[in-house]
Amino acid sequence: MKKLLLLIFFYTQLSTVKSQSDSYWQQQVNYTITVSLNDIDNTLQGHINMQYFNNSPDTLRFIWFNIWPNAYKNDKTAFSDQLLENGRTDFYFCNNDQRGYINQLDFKVDGTTASIEDHSQHQDIVKLILPKPLLPKSSIQIETPFHVKLPTNFSRSGYIKKAYQITQWYPKPAVYDKKGWHEMPYLDQGEFYSEFGNYDVQISLPQKYIVASTGVLLDEKNIDSVKNLHYQQNNIHDFAWFADKDLVVKHDTLQLSSGTIDVYAYYNSKNAANWKNSINFIKSAIQTKSNWIGAYPYKIVSVVESPDKGGDGMEYPTITLISSPSNEKELDHLINHEVGHNWFYGIIATNERQHPWMDEGMNTYYDHRYAKFKYGTESIDIIDTRSKFIRNRMPEDISQTILQTVTTLKKDQPIETVSENFNPVNYGVIAYTKTGEWMKLLELELGQESFDKLMKEYFLRWQFKHPYPEDFKMLATEISGKNLDSIFGILNTKGNFQKQVKKKIDFSTFFSLKDTEKKNYIFIMPAIGFNNYDKLMTGGLLHNYTLPQRKFQFIVSGLYGTGSNKMNGIGRAGYHFFPGNNGQKLEIALALAKFSSDSYTDSTGKINYLNFSKIVPAIKYTFANKDPRSTVKKYIQWKTFLINETSLLFQRDTTRQLDIITYPIEHRYVNQFQFVIENNRVLYPYKAAFQAEQGKGFVRLNLTGNYFFNYSKGGGLQVRFFAGKFIYTGEQTFITQYETDRYHLNMTGPKGYEDYTYSNYFIGRNDFKYSLYNPEVSSFKNIIRGAPSQQIMERDGFFKVRTDLLSSKIGKTDNWLSAINFTTTIPKQINPLDLLPFKIPLKIFADVGTYAEAWKKNSATGRFIFDAGIQLSLFNNILNIYVPLLYSKVYNDYFKSTITEKRFIKNISFSIDLQNLTINKLFPQIPF
Repeated sequence: MKKLLLLIFFYTQLSTVKSQSDSYWQQQVNYTITVSLNDIDNTLQGHINMQYFNNSPDTLRFIWFNIWPNAYKNDKTAFSDQLLENGRTDFYFCNNDQRGYINQLDFKVDGTTASIEDHSQHQDIVKLILPKPLLPKSSIQIETPFHVKLPTNFSRSGYIKKAYQITQWYPKPAVYDKKGWHEMPYLDQGEFYSEFGNYDVQISLPQKYIVASTGVLLDEKNIDSVKNLHYQQNNIHDFAWFADKDLVVKHDTLQLSSGTIDVYAYYNSKNAANWKNSINFIKSAIQTKSNWIGAYPYKIVSVVESPDKGGDGMEYPTITLISSPSNEKELDHLINHEVGHNWFYGIIATNERQHPWMDEGMNTYYDHRYAKFKYGTESIDIIDTRSKFIRNRMPEDISQTILQTVTTLKKDQPIETVSENFNPVNYGVIAYTKTGEWMKLLELELGQESFDKLMKEYFLRWQFKHPYPEDFKMLATEISGKNLDSIFGILNTKGNFQKQVKKKIDFSTFFSLKDTEKKNYIFIMPAIGFNNYDKLMTGGLLHNYTLPQRKFQFIVSGLYGTGSNKMNGIGRAGYHFFPGNNGQKLEIALALAKFSSDSYTDSTGKINYLNFSKIVPAIKYTFANKDPRSTVKKYIQWKTFLINETSLLFQRDTTRQLDIITYPIEHRYVNQFQFVIENNRVLYPYKAAFQAEQGKGFVRLNLTGNYFFNYSKGGGLQVRFFAGKFIYTGEQTFITQYETDRYHLNMTGPKGYEDYTYSNYFIGRNDFKYSLYNPEVSSFKNIIRGAPSQQIMERDGFFKVRTDLLSSKIGKTDNWLSAINFTTTIPKQINPLDLLPFKIPLKIFADVGTYAEAWKKNSATGRFIFDAGIQLSLFNNILNIYVPLLYSKVYNDYFKSTITEKRFIKNISFSIDLQNLTINKLFPQIPF
């Protein structure tokens, strides 16, 4: 009886397995397309006839169609939104004639006119309402004319000058599978999912063009300067073609076990040196994948060079487009990767939008295997630089370094993440690099032989089909006979699954990203500095900053001042904690600094240097973002500034009738709390910061907001808002006013003396001695000498006009102050300097402000004051020079009464904003 029950159980299980296998189905769409290219107005005119086979068990009453040329129709598409999120404004601000669309659709189903309905959200998806239901195991004929206005090539499709990339160009039914409809908008980040079928395509275009296309060319006819081409290809799910007048064609054949195939390379003649071995590279890619996965089933393979620069590519069945490579090794890598997509994407057609790892990551595994086979290392070193210095400090695989960095910062995402949900960095290092590592992990678990058996069986069972992750897992379990839940579970987790090795400490010069998985570097390098007191400073610098970032980071520099003959320096050490799993970070840090901040020449001619030093303990908490694609950053920070300053004290010895000068050291502190929220998005970025400071006898509160309005033709308007309040914590007297003077609110951008935390760089922090020019010194030397005294910093009201020679500057207050600052680039159309052969980064500024004293009765300034002028921004806004031209009467009166000569030169101010060198400001889309 037991044997009979076992037999029955075994039989039912076999039946279940068989039924699961038999239950798979997929739709099929066969295409007949005629299309003509008009290279005058960059359009396509075509007609498409589709035979749609409903192999599903369901009755269909409509079919979703992807009409992806409409992704380029306007700035209200998912494509446009994603480009902005990824840091690109070129499409958003492009002209209408650079955009594209598809129209003239007039669907007929089995000869009967059919209506379409717009998608509720996306312009590049429509619903075709079938005149009558489409029953299971039956088919219909769908046809329509179509007209496409090609866009400038913003993403895969369009034209670059008169080179055409015709991709995603015709109405295409969305996939309908066991999980339902998969209509989807076109995206730049996130690829495709389409039904298999047989294609018959006829292309007409001016005869001068060379065409590279999906499929086999059956016939070519030239009639009256028009070229007519006829292509066919079975068992594919997409069709792309490229037309360019300047392509060089290379051709050869390759013998495989499945038969002979044609191999083509199309490239620009000026890049012939890099492409001389391109045919061999294509053959190597085909041969290795055929051996490792399964025989290439098509009769042709082509690689086309794009006129666009870059270093990437895009694959289509039997053909791929790649950007111009920098060298042969990069070309070999690109060809191997993109041709490899014929297996993962072309033949095994997974839903890349939902599961990009099943294409990109599997293909990356074979990239590394190819590199090991051909070059002896799994790392792909394609960095091209003439500098041996840089090359020796770069990793063999920079993507691996970036992966480890985002993982260390806990800003990675699971491998099993939908394409459009990845942030731009993670899309590359997770879907590609980390999945390649996961495939290697699977290989180690199964063993090489069993792994290869798995991949060959995967190819055999699922070629020309649509597998899902569960199908791959089921097959891996079947082939290996192992429980693989833990390995496949990794696909849904974050973190590093690579085995960590104990790192050794190593010393190097300047920096290095090489072998950071094995070494904890300490770098040594020369350092220089300058200020008007220490003069040129030379010394050395030690640091351990590299990628991946270490939890403990430090930098320390000792500098000898050639002017002051004193040792100065800066240093900072911080330790990072990552208390959550989404990138939140806690940092405890300590910073140190010591420099000369002023000088005094006594009656003997001796120069005495006045120093400052500070110790700044700090703690900072950066909040996590729920959305990994978010460019918002929020943090709170506490700092305590413990400052020692050498001061200058004059005393009179009445007994000996002598003046005594001493240099006592004064001690003070400032506690500072900040809450900052900023969004470094490419369109309309903003930042808001609330700051509360407390020191002896006062509290200082302020709110600063920055908002940037982009212009469509480049540049934009920067708006800055400031509001501040000064509060005495004790009695307000003349003495307390004097003691807290440097902390008071300024309408003018503060000078070095008012940088009370020593947080900004000043050339001559306390230089006032050359504000009045010496007539005995040449004008040029006066200008050079006087320049340090004209430096200001971006804080408080940030007016650019200065009233330094008054006992109390205009707009300075110990009550409240508010200001708004505008800075705009000058559009090319009205900028007279744009006619020059070189670029001058000229801007216009304007400031408007008010403060407590202006609202008092009989105020000398009026309630609102203003200034405006031109601004020269150099070195990526690090150095800004301001020339006030218009200002309130109170300023005009000051200049007339106080500065009687060289007023124009003396009114110029400038700022040096080294904080603009931060990685986040230079590269806002990088999530670390």
